[in-house]
Order: sequence, then C-alpha cells, then structure tokens
Amino acid sequence: MKVMEETIETMMALGNELMDKAIDHLNDELIKIRAGKASPAMLSGLMVDYYGNPTPINQVANIGTPDARTISIQPWEKKMLGPIEKAIYAANLGVTPMNDGEFVRINIPPLTEERRIELVKQSKSLEEEAKISLRSARHKVIDFIKKEVKDGYPEDAGKRKEEEVQNMVKAHTETIEKMIEAKEKDIMTV
Repeated sequence: MKVMEETIETMMALGNELMDKAIDHLNDELIKIRAGKASPAMLSGLMVDYYGNPTPINQVANIGTPDARTISIQPWEKKMLGPIEKAIYAANLGVTPMNDGEFVRINIPPLTEERRIELVKQSKSLEEEAKISLRSARHKVIDFIKKEVKDGYPEDAGKRKEEEVQNMVKAHTETIEKMIEAKEKDIMTV
C-alpha cells in the first residue's frame, strides 16, 4: 500500500514537472513574439551556419539593443556576417537585416493594427498548445492512478489524488491564461 502511495506521488510529481515544462516552453515561445520593441530574445533559437555546423547565434556574435527599435549583432569573426544575414532571412522573422561590414543591424518597424491582431492570434494558438500539453500530462497521471486503483489502491484515495491532479491543472491553466493576457496587452499597446 505504501509503495503504491509512493509511486502515485512520484507520478504526480512527474505530471507537475511536465506541466511546468509546458509553461516554460510557452514562455520561451512568447518571448520570440515581438511586440514592436527590439529584443535580443527575438533571435533566441536562431541557428547560424558556423563552418558547416548549425550554431546558436549567441555563440557566434554579440547581440544588443542600442535603442528600442534596433537590434545590433556583432559577430566575433567578420566572415560570419553573411551566414548571420542568411540565417535571419531563413528564419522569416518579418525583418530585414542590414550588413554594414562591422555589424548586422535589424530595424524593428512599428506594428500595424493588422500585424498586432495576427500576433495575438499566434499567441492564442501557443496558449492552446500549452493547454493541450497540460491535458496530456493530466491524462497520463489520471490513467496511472486508475490503474493503481484497479491493482488494489483504495478508490476514495484514488479520487482524492485525481482531484489533486485536477487542481494542479487548474493552477497551471490560470498561469497560462495570465501569461497570454499580459502578452496580448503588450502586443496591443501602441
């Protein structure tokens, strides 16, 4: 009985960890959605061809924001200017890099109302993906609890554990909704 309790607790902790990872992933994706302001985070995850190896851009260049509308990328080797430009074009970020021989600069244009609405839709789809991840984690844990109940774990204790899982999901869902609400507000603020 004690062993079953421990395995259920372990599974619930795993479910909580999966839900936390869904929120972390959502946060990482929301950072990449630009809200009209320049941010080095827009380039996170961007891979540059570094002598035949895909390498994160922050490992081949220094990325900064000299002002609210500009990102400057200074490669550690001048030969990397071209590959950095290509990577930015290939990433389809909706911006045009400018190479001046020393830096690659990206000017962030102000967002149009149409583009803002598009970005809100994009953040809503990320919200739905995160919620799907939560439901998937909940499903795994609850299936495990039901299996343990069939194998002799007390049914009333199993129901309490299922309620705990549901409360975890509810708390994580609220966090996701607050994140999306904040991002929408950020996007729609002119």
